[in-house]
Amino acid sequence: MCGIAGRIVGGNGVLGRNLVDLMDAQEHRGADSTGFAIYGPIRDNGYVLRGMGFDKTKIDSDLADFENVLRDNGSDYLNNPDILTDENAHYCFRMEISDPKELIAWVHDADMLSDRIEVQSCGRSLEIIKDIGGASAVADKHNVRDMVGTHGLGHARLATESSVLPNASHPFWARPFSDVAIVHNGQITDYFTWRKKLERKGYRFLTGNDSELIAVWVSDQMKSGLTMQQALTNSISSIDGVFTYMIANTDGIGFAKDRFAMKPLVVMDRKGDLAMATEEQAVRRIFEDEGEVTNYDGPSMTALWGVGNRSIAA
Repeated sequence: MCGIAGRIVGGNGVLGRNLVDLMDAQEHRGADSTGFAIYGPIRDNGYVLRGMGFDKTKIDSDLADFENVLRDNGSDYLNNPDILTDENAHYCFRMEISDPKELIAWVHDADMLSDRIEVQSCGRSLEIIKDIGGASAVADKHNVRDMVGTHGLGHARLATESSVLPNASHPFWARPFSDVAIVHNGQITDYFTWRKKLERKGYRFLTGNDSELIAVWVSDQMKSGLTMQQALTNSISSIDGVFTYMIANTDGIGFAKDRFAMKPLVVMDRKGDLAMATEEQAVRRIFEDEGEVTNYDGPSMTALWGVGNRSIAA
């Protein structure tokens, strides 16, 4: 079921509000949890972290241990972490940290605390916000509507195989690669085969969600020297399943559909001002007047859109 969306606004526009509208229109596809990936202004140094802790009664001890891991890796908080709590047992956080000595080493050490506190995005631009509930509820709690940026992703989730908690929700960060996020509709049937292959390369997965695997798979392909477009194309023939996914980095958004193209995706593109979603009625929330919609319904489809002067493809 699930619904996915992408938005490119060009410049730093009202990205958060647009993504909330896209996901509110698709809430009927799943309201167990909703998530947003926001690409804001790129920092020259330091990273923004978003994530969750599993027990809000242990916030102080969690943050103390997390701070020790930061300092062991040559990093520290740039300011006091922002903590959000409600009636749920978990809590959510936003942190700004200085550059660790080695990002991959720090991610590995931070993940040793992931049974207590989990980093769900790390980026100079990227922030992933995800929580229990529909688009409006999550947006209200995390002030998503006020967030500005150039582009981003959204996801409405119907939980069918795992927890509804934010750690099992989309978007997923492609750990340990900074500023890479993915949303996905479908199912990967050779998930365990690919997971074992990637784990042998040293990657670590914190959930059993196949979407997390796609994010790392594409990033690993790019680490090996492929462009994002080449990695997207390779995924169609290399990964088995029924899927439509969108993946983003600081340069733009790309998508791929499996060879049977069963999961829908529609796009409205007005000279780089672009909205994508599972359903046409969602993109009409952004572009209310008449305009041509591209329905990507053919087999083996991929596309890539760049952002402003960081354009990587058309």
